[in-house]
Parts: sequence; structure tokens; C-alpha cells
Amino acid sequence: MPFQVRLLSEFSGAWLPEETGRTYAENALGKARAAAGFTGELSLGDDSGLEVDALSGEPGLYTARFGGPGLDDRGRWALLLEKLRAVEPSRRTARFRCVIALVGPGRPEQVVEGVAEGVIVAAPRGRGGFGYDPVFFYPPLGRTFAELSDQERAAVSHRGRALASLRRLLGG
Repeated sequence: MPFQVRLLSEFSGAWLPEETGRTYAENALGKARAAAGFTGELSLGDDSGLEVDALSGEPGLYTARFGGPGLDDRGRWALLLEKLRAVEPSRRTARFRCVIALVGPGRPEQVVEGVAEGVIVAAPRGRGGFGYDPVFFYPPLGRTFAELSDQERAAVSHRGRALASLRRLLGG
């Protein structure tokens, strides 16, 4: 890409707004607008979540905060597995969704999305990734996201797909 990527944390005094949107796109746009306003540069913001069909789309927008502030990644996926304990495997369908917003001076705001469809397994598998990766089974590769290499995960994940759409949008 013909861009230099910099983290917002490299800018002294920079901050991100709270995630108060009703959609992933609203949260991603809020972050990108804040970054662009602070830096004056083309900026990205993202939001993502895990949507479990048997839980009516939960944890969804609240994926990172699922179960409250006292839980770490392991605690969150343990809570998820507990909520799904009585749900038969065929009804444990889920997806990871990632939305990336692009905001910058002199250009229209744009949003791209990536989705990875899968199933929540009954017990964690694998040591890679983070968050819910040990319980998210990806059928096309027959493994959980935590069992995939970084390269495999990047090629098929919701973030990888959203970033591929972003590259196309930027002409890369």
C-alpha cells in the first residue's frame, strides 16, 4: 500500500471515543472520525464481534465486554460455553464480524465489512489467536481459529477479509 501506517498511540494526547454506537459501523466510524480529527490524516477505525445464532446474536457489539469487566478472554468464552451447554451442536452456528471505517480530509467516509462463518465448539481447542478463537470452529479448514497459523487465520478471518476489502477500496 502506498501509505505509512501509524498507530494512534504514536500521537501524544490522542484518544478514542467510547463505543456507544448501536452498530459496528457506528463504532468504527466514531473511532475513525476521532483519529482523523486529531491527526488531520486519513484514518481507520474498526469494531468487531462474535454473533451466536442460538443466543440471538449475542455477544455481538458487547463481545469484548461480555459478562462484565471482571472477565478475561478465558472467562468470556467459558461464560459463552456455559450459555450454550444445552444447545445441540447443529444450532451453535456463529460468525465473527469486523467493520472498518475509513475517514479522511477531502474524501467521503467509507465502510467495509468482513465476516467469517463458523460454529462454537463444546470445549476450547488450540493455543493461537486470542479472545474467542479457541471455541470458534471454522468448517472449511476443520479447525478452530486458535488451531490455525497466523497466516491461515489472516486469510480467512473476519479482520483479514475486511482488510482485503479495504485494500481493494484503496487501490492496493
